[in-house]
Amino acid sequence: MIVQTIQLALTPVFVLVAIGNILSILSTRLGRVVDRARILQTMHENTEGTEHDLVVREIRVIDKRITIITQAIRIMVLSGLAIGSTVAVLFLEGLASFDLHVLAAVTFLVSVVLLLYALILFLRETQVAAEALRIPRDYLELDREI
Repeated sequence: MIVQTIQLALTPVFVLVAIGNILSILSTRLGRVVDRARILQTMHENTEGTEHDLVVREIRVIDKRITIITQAIRIMVLSGLAIGSTVAVLFLEGLASFDLHVLAAVTFLVSVVLLLYALILFLRETQVAAEALRIPRDYLELDREI
């Protein structure tokens, strides 16, 4: 019976590993964005005019990215907690012979929904970052044949 329970609990554990890997990526992105925010905050004090406006514009984008990444991390952690709950329910079911199939299914489904939501936030953050990094058309010199 315990062997079956362990085998049944392996699938959620693999999802938990994936969540951990995604959390690592999100944490790395958050660290880089925070580092850039610190640099921009220093530049904010030492700029004027158009240069200052560019710094403020980038700070606003950075603030938006920090908010999105933080929310994605929060949702991803909740997904991980739901997966952990699924594993616990599966073990309780196997050890105590309770019929908890519905509860296990619900906790797993909640975890998947939260994971999908966090991935949507991650996609949104990468879109915000990509939009902020677009090269101005002036630099492309599209009117010149090279």
